[in-house]
Amino acid sequence: MNSLPIRSTIIVLALFIVTAAQGQTNDWYMAPAIVYTDDDGDRNIDDSVAGGQIAVGREMTEHLSVEGLFGYSDINGYSSASESFPGQKHLDISANLLVFTNRDQSFAPYFLLGIGYLGTDFENGDEENRPSGSLGLGFKWRMGQSNMSIRGEYRARYAWDNCSGGCDSLTDSITSLGVQIGFGGGKREPARRSGFDSDSDGVIDHWDRCPATPRGTSVDDNGCPLVGDRDGDSDGDRVGDKIDQCPNTPSGIPVDQVGCSLDSDGDGVTSDKDRCPASSPGAVVDVYGCERDDDSDGVQNHLDKCPNTKAGVRIDFNGCEIKDIIRLPGVNFQTGIDQLLLGTESILRNAAATLKKHADLQIEVAGHTDSVGQGDANYGLSERRAKTVRDYLIRYGVAADRLTARGYGESQPISDNDTSQGRAANRRVELRIVNR
Repeated sequence: MNSLPIRSTIIVLALFIVTAAQGQTNDWYMAPAIVYTDDDGDRNIDDSVAGGQIAVGREMTEHLSVEGLFGYSDINGYSSASESFPGQKHLDISANLLVFTNRDQSFAPYFLLGIGYLGTDFENGDEENRPSGSLGLGFKWRMGQSNMSIRGEYRARYAWDNCSGGCDSLTDSITSLGVQIGFGGGKREPARRSGFDSDSDGVIDHWDRCPATPRGTSVDDNGCPLVGDRDGDSDGDRVGDKIDQCPNTPSGIPVDQVGCSLDSDGDGVTSDKDRCPASSPGAVVDVYGCERDDDSDGVQNHLDKCPNTKAGVRIDFNGCEIKDIIRLPGVNFQTGIDQLLLGTESILRNAAATLKKHADLQIEVAGHTDSVGQGDANYGLSERRAKTVRDYLIRYGVAADRLTARGYGESQPISDNDTSQGRAANRRVELRIVNR
């Protein structure tokens, strides 16, 4: 290949890149790729992946990059039954301008414009050198938060007639796929755009863990203010001092967008002071974030059905004093059988918790029926109902030797058996304290 055009092209490339480098300081990159050549039909060579290229460039602004490209391909000549043509070696040197709509997107398309020289060596010993120009489209797809991107490109390379023997101009289609690796360079200026970097700190919203950083604040790779920085985050809560309304938050305490401790259960007590961070919604709490128990019986106010229990007395799971009988409202049975109605398991679980708390009590589980059916049959049914409840209490942790079961049939109604509501109330089980 004639060395004069090659040297000239290298000089042009150097001047192009050095001139561009006088602009805004940003990142250098290198982009190796494999190349597929779809040649002009007049070349008489095979379309193939037969070479590669490497580009070295610099990202100048949000929208522009400049690069120098060196490509080499060794392509077989076309052969048929009647004729054959020599293979060709292509040396492709160009200076390219890449125009992005927004280079800092995760997937960033671009338009390419280039000038250069294309040198060709033929297997039969001939050679030619042509000035060239390129137009193309490509994309850069960033790999997470790394400095590497997948890069793909398609360009039309037009080589002008530069032959003394009357050669024609040639147009080749060049497709490349490779990676772009960023290195060196100064700190990138904050991007001035909306939608992709809403706080203009140079970290796009997709990866920005602190998306409301004040403009001009120094940030780390996650877009959060640098701890200890003069304009950064003095208490290390990842909320910049310029917007931090609680600038002395203790270390490790989760905060909201203005740097104040979060209130995880919405009880009005922040997480750094809340001793009961899972309070029930709407519950009245004390200064420590714990639900109030005004009569100090161990049952929180919103569950306490007897809110004025005397101090020191035994209480059941409703916060009421245990006397001779612990009633279980809501523990009812279907007519004629010992099967509990739906929704009673939680009541029995609470009853078991009360009995375990008072381990000295001996309990008789007393079963009752309504007046439907024969008297003798009702006694047997009520005893089966009592045993059903006893089994549930044992399952929930009450010692079996503390529980006995007895049926009373229809002999002890607590409501009118003439109505369906009354009969449902009479189909019940009670816990009777047999010693104190």
